[in-house]
Amino acid sequence: MTVEEFNYDLPEELIAQTPLKKRDESRLMVLDKKTGEIEHKHFRDIISYLEPGDTLVLNDTKVLPARLYGEKEETKALIEVLLLKNIEGDTWECLVKPARRIKEGTVVVFGNGKLKAKCVFVGDEGIRHFTFSYQGIFLEILEELGTMPLPPYIHEQLEDQSRYQTVYAKEVGSAAAPTAGLHFTKELLQEIEDKGVNIAYITLHVGLGTFRPVSVDTVEEHTMHSEYYQMTKEVAEVLTETRRQGKRIISVGTTSTRTLETIMSLYHEFRECSGWTNIFIYPGYEFKAIDCLITNFHLPKSTLVMLVSALAGREHILHAYQVAVEEKYRFFSFGDAMFIK
Repeated sequence: MTVEEFNYDLPEELIAQTPLKKRDESRLMVLDKKTGEIEHKHFRDIISYLEPGDTLVLNDTKVLPARLYGEKEETKALIEVLLLKNIEGDTWECLVKPARRIKEGTVVVFGNGKLKAKCVFVGDEGIRHFTFSYQGIFLEILEELGTMPLPPYIHEQLEDQSRYQTVYAKEVGSAAAPTAGLHFTKELLQEIEDKGVNIAYITLHVGLGTFRPVSVDTVEEHTMHSEYYQMTKEVAEVLTETRRQGKRIISVGTTSTRTLETIMSLYHEFRECSGWTNIFIYPGYEFKAIDCLITNFHLPKSTLVMLVSALAGREHILHAYQVAVEEKYRFFSFGDAMFIK
């Protein structure tokens, strides 16, 4: 398969630059994965598609204010550092701009010396490993000095930083938000629970892959970056019981999907576990864990378009995206949602 097969035309003005005032007022396209039929709803209508005994699986990762602006200690040259994942202790994998200025041993200073980072490893494509030094608690210093690492296609400033977090974000460690979950309010989640739907939380820390375009021509040649995931014993039991009862597992977002499919692929059951996954889901993949998916509209030629195409069929997805463009849906992180049922 060629990457070009997952391309579509998107007018730039449909890329949402800011979140809506109310999370659950975004639009919702409902796509039947068997027939390709489409319905147009609003996100709060999702509740009418959920049944008692179904389990909704959400990713409770929390985005780090991971973008830091500092200067080289020696030359005062401006440097941008994006924390991607924690390697060990105070050493982090980071994406750096301009990367050519950062060699092994280079020190970058942030917040007039409140935080310092020494480069301990030089990787490809702007990747560097830094060991940070500071007084106090690292996450508190990040909250003070860092900003939310919004995707490169968002050019507006985010006035309320919490709008790039889900209302249930808990486990700190992501370089980007699991954006399908941004549509939920606490009230809507309560209504869903009151209806008899199980709500289960797993964790996948969104990493480098989110920022990387597919650079090969053939889909099968692409390699995904690894991301850390974990599932508790309680959640594994809820999912196992959902299956036993013949009810549906509805994944919120591609990150939840990749976690659930990784666990099922490795163990052939839901169980308490944690680890690193680089699972790449594209057409031809047979789903083992999920029945339905709530997701946003994804970038042309991205691994995420490939994932939803694996679930609903490439033709159905590309037709749905064409309809979304015609109907002026909002696209990407702050955009509208799709429910693949």
